[in-house]
Amino acid sequence: MTEASPATEEPREVGVGPHPEPWPEDPRLDPELLENGDRRNVEDRFRYWRRDAIVAELDTRRHDLHVAIENLEHDANIGSVVRTANAFAVGAFHIVGRRRWNRRGAMVTDRYQHEIHHADADGLIAWARAEGRPLVAIDLVPGALPLERTRLPRNAVLVVGQEGPGVSPEILAAADLVVGITQFGSTRSINVAAAAAIAMHAWILQHADIPEGPLR
Repeated sequence: MTEASPATEEPREVGVGPHPEPWPEDPRLDPELLENGDRRNVEDRFRYWRRDAIVAELDTRRHDLHVAIENLEHDANIGSVVRTANAFAVGAFHIVGRRRWNRRGAMVTDRYQHEIHHADADGLIAWARAEGRPLVAIDLVPGALPLERTRLPRNAVLVVGQEGPGVSPEILAAADLVVGITQFGSTRSINVAAAAAIAMHAWILQHADIPEGPLR
């Protein structure tokens, strides 16, 4: 499997092929991947690792942030939200409403995350109250504070609603904080997956330990 490099337009190999023998003695490694190669959507440091070993490693450094997505109408954006949640090592993602959702957009990153389901908004609200986690609704509604100037709780549950309707009235009423993303163009709103990514990144800028120097 290859993909084009934006800089050169030349094919770039994704992943690695079979591992040369003798194989490393490491219980985290998957013999099948060592034998056949690893083309998964994982960072290079996780090449050849078993999935449960990757999850266990991520569990040692996940952030105290959760993200909840309302799934009342089979929203196709959920997969993209989950993929971003994985990139930011979010502690868990919540699906509110329909349990089934289109996982294609997640690019299998949901396999490395913790998923919590709630049948309805009341279920999420009760869970957050029991866990002592503030609900932060992301929506452009009257009274919403600008995300860019608002301090987000460290143990927040960021809640995004459906594309179009937005966050449900039940969650807006129960939210400890309602924030919106400041916009400067002509459109009324931005895509819910993009909004969730911006909100998660805002939390990262406030609370995460960002390394010095280049990313690669």
